Amino acid sequence: MELSVKEIAKIINAEIFGDNSLLIKGVSSFEDSNIYDITFANDSQFFNKFKKTGAGAVIVPQSHGIDIERFKDIVLLKVENPKISFFKLVSIFHPPKKTNPGIHPSADIGLNVKIGENCIIQSNVVIGDNVSLGDNVHIMPGVYVGDDVFIGDKTLIKPNVTIMEKSKIGDHVIIHSGTTIGSDGFGFVQSSGIHEKIIHTGYVQLGNNVEIGAGNTIDRGTLGNTIIGDGVKTDNLVHIAHNVKVGENTLIVAQVGIAGSTRIGKNVIIAGKAGISGHIKIGDGSIVGPHAGVYSNVPENEIVSGAPHMPHKQWRKVVCIMSRLPEMRKKLFSLEKRVKKVEK
Repeated sequence: MELSVKEIAKIINAEIFGDNSLLIKGVSSFEDSNIYDITFANDSQFFNKFKKTGAGAVIVPQSHGIDIERFKDIVLLKVENPKISFFKLVSIFHPPKKTNPGIHPSADIGLNVKIGENCIIQSNVVIGDNVSLGDNVHIMPGVYVGDDVFIGDKTLIKPNVTIMEKSKIGDHVIIHSGTTIGSDGFGFVQSSGIHEKIIHTGYVQLGNNVEIGAGNTIDRGTLGNTIIGDGVKTDNLVHIAHNVKVGENTLIVAQVGIAGSTRIGKNVIIAGKAGISGHIKIGDGSIVGPHAGVYSNVPENEIVSGAPHMPHKQWRKVVCIMSRLPEMRKKLFSLEKRVKKVEK
């Protein structure tokens, strides 16, 4: 595939500085590109590295005052958001593989299943009874869909995903491989020295435009529901326990664990390997730092770090002190000895 710089500028609504007839044959990272590639520079750290790129064209921010003369050997395309514009081109140069709608002969379809228009159900898929699939749903090989599941329009379920009974999946959702939606929560009651299992009768509800990473486990509610709001994105290996509510447009990074009945607000960011205790509330717009251990409520728009969690500014001071603890310990012992001598 080839596109001229002029054609690319029309696609991404860019202002051109340089040769608009240059042919672009591919997209590449900043440092791995060649003369026929286009790449992007999102901020000033890249502008000092232009000699390291072999790209013929670079997408740059419209707002940044770039000295055009410094980069006259490279075609520059100025846009409002270089990253978004670049990945729009990525989707053009690397379009997804087309699969024709239809049901593979090896798929096992249950009773009273409603399948919308242009759906793709690939090999070894198992779909239970009373399932409803919207239009343009794509279910890839090895997926299990339990009874009474609803899946909305234009949703993509990748290989070896398990969606347990009664789960509700919204429109334009992506669920990556190895994820389980609607597993039982970790609920037991001790009786006569034995852990008796609590039956979970709730379900999981995913909103629209949600993306769930690979290897996630999202537990069904004990009696009520586990709800993931519109626009939520989770990274790989995230665990969300029973009856958790996650607000709209929240980001949850890899290896986060959220205990049962916790409420996560809207537009929250939870960084990697953070642990969130049960029955607490994380306010809208807050940020939980990596490896944090959150044991109590977090106010709106608060940034917390550390285990146990504390305001991020306080945590930075704590970290600075921690590195000095061995030295402070020696001084303390020395002072104790001096005080004892004075007392004698």
